[in-house]
Amino acid sequence: MCACPSRLRARVVRKETPLPTPGGVPSLVTWSHEELGNMVPTGQAAEKQACEDPRQDRELKSWRCLVFYLCFFGFMAQLRPGESFITPYLLQHNFTITQACCHRRVTNEIIPVLPYSHMAVLVPIFLLTDYLRYKPILVLQCLSFVCVWLLLLLGNSVLHMQFMEVFYSITMASRIAYSSYIFSLVQPSRYQRMASYSRTAVLLGVFTSSVLGQVLWPLGYQSLNYISLGFIIFSLGLSLFLKRPKHSLFFNRSALGRGASPCELDQMHPGPARPEPGKLERVLGMCQDSFLVGMLRELVENVRQPQLRLWCLWWVFNSAGYYLISYYTHVLWRKADSKLNYNGAVDAASTLLSAIMSFSAGFVKIRWTLWSKLVIASVIAIQAGLVFCMVIMYNNIWILYVTYVLFRGAYQFLVPIATFQIASSLSKELCALVFGINTFLATVLKTVITLVVSDKRGLGLQVRKQFVIYAMYFLVLSIICFVGAALDGLRYCRRRRHQPLPLPQELSPLENSVQALSVQDGGLKGPQPSAPPLLAEDGMEDSMAGLRLEAKA
Repeated sequence: MCACPSRLRARVVRKETPLPTPGGVPSLVTWSHEELGNMVPTGQAAEKQACEDPRQDRELKSWRCLVFYLCFFGFMAQLRPGESFITPYLLQHNFTITQACCHRRVTNEIIPVLPYSHMAVLVPIFLLTDYLRYKPILVLQCLSFVCVWLLLLLGNSVLHMQFMEVFYSITMASRIAYSSYIFSLVQPSRYQRMASYSRTAVLLGVFTSSVLGQVLWPLGYQSLNYISLGFIIFSLGLSLFLKRPKHSLFFNRSALGRGASPCELDQMHPGPARPEPGKLERVLGMCQDSFLVGMLRELVENVRQPQLRLWCLWWVFNSAGYYLISYYTHVLWRKADSKLNYNGAVDAASTLLSAIMSFSAGFVKIRWTLWSKLVIASVIAIQAGLVFCMVIMYNNIWILYVTYVLFRGAYQFLVPIATFQIASSLSKELCALVFGINTFLATVLKTVITLVVSDKRGLGLQVRKQFVIYAMYFLVLSIICFVGAALDGLRYCRRRRHQPLPLPQELSPLENSVQALSVQDGGLKGPQPSAPPLLAEDGMEDSMAGLRLEAKA
C-alpha cells in the first residue's frame, strides 16, 4: 500500500536560503521539503496525484454519463417522423370545398402565423432560458411539441392549425436552450468535445427521423402523427430527469464570473468613508455596473469591426430568406405533384449534405479580410440561381427536390464559417448575445416580408409568385456583395505594398478558439476557459511567462 506523499515528506529537511534584509545583511530563511514540494511538485508526483485522486475518477465517470444522457435526449427529441409531412397533411385537410381554396388558406392564413408568433416569443424565451437555467425551457419545448401534434390529430379548423403554428414557434424559439444547456454543465476545457457530440446527436436524430418518416409514409399521415406523438412523450419524460445547472450566462452567474463584490474590494483596499448614496443614485449605479449593460457597451465597440459587421449582416439577411424558402417549399412541391411524396427522403438527403458542407467548411483556408465578401456573394448567387430554377421548373418535382437539397447545403456551408468569424473576436457571453440579436433581427425581417408578400392582408401572392420575389431578394443581395467585394479588391490593390494582409486562417483548430475566448473573456471579467495544467518539467519560466501575458491582457 502506497504511502501518501505528504507522509513521505514528514521528515523536514532544512534548506537555508539567503534573502536580503532592509539593512543589507542576508537573512537565512529555512524551507522544508514539504513546503518546496507544495510549491513546485515534480512531474512524477503530479502524475501520481492525478492518477490516485478518486475525485477526478468520479468526475470523469459523471461527465461520461452526462454526455451520454444529453446526446441521447438530443437524439430522441428530433425523432418526429411526421414533421416532414405536416404541410401535405394540412393541404389535404377539408378546410374548404375546393382544393385551390385549401392551398390559399394554408399559404396565406396558416403558415404566416409561424413567423409572427416566432417574433413574439423569441425574446421572452431567450431571456427566460438563462433566467430559469435551461431545463424548464427544454420541458416547455417538449410540451409545446405535444400540443402541436395533439392539434394536428384533433383539430379540424383553420383556427386550430393557427394555434398549432403558435406552439411550433415556441419549439423553434426554445432550440437555444439545448445548445446553451450543454455548456453550463461541463468545464470550459471540454466545450469543443461537448459541442461536437451534441451536434452529431442532433443531426443524426434529424436524419433518422426523416428516413423513418419516409419509410412509414405508406401507413398514412394519421399513423405518422401518432408515432411522432409517442416519440415526443418519451422525450418529455427524458427532459424531466435532466440535471439543472446552478449557474447560467447572464442572470445566474457564479461569484467567479461576477468578479469581486464591492465589500470585498473595500476590505482589500479600505479608503475614506463615503456618504450613503440616495435611492436614485443606487439604482443608476446598479444599472451602470450590471453585467448586461457592460456587455452592451462592449458590443457597441465590437460592432466597429468590419468582419463582425459583415457576417452579422449575412446572418440576418440570408437566414430570413432561407427560412422563407423552407416554410413554403413543401407547398410548391405539392402544387407540382400532388401524388408523389418524398419529403422525408429529401429532408434526409439535405440534412446529410448540410452535415458534409458544415464539416468541410472547417478546413477552408483563405484570407477572410479580403475574400469574405466575394465568398458570400458567390454562395448567395448560387442560392439565387437555385431559387430561379425552382420558379422556372416548378412543374418538375425532381428538379424541385434537387434544387432544395443544394440550396440548403449552400446555406449550411456558410453557417459554421459565420459562427467562427463572429465568435473569434467575442467572449462566450457576448457571442451568445450577438447570436440572439442576429436571430431576432432575422425573424423581424422574415415577418415583414411575410406580412407584405404572403399574408392575405398584404399581397397574398400564390406560392410560385412568392418564389419569384425570393429569387429577386437573393439576387439583389448577391449584387450588393459583389460590389462590396470589388471595392475591397480595389482598396487592397492600392495599399498592398504598404500594408500586407494577415496570413490565411484555419477555422477549426482548438488553439485559436481557446486563445480568442481567453483574451475576450478577460475584457468582461468573466470566467475564462481553463488551460491545460503545467507539469513540473515546464519550470518556473513558463509560469512567469503566463503572468506576463496576463498582465498585458
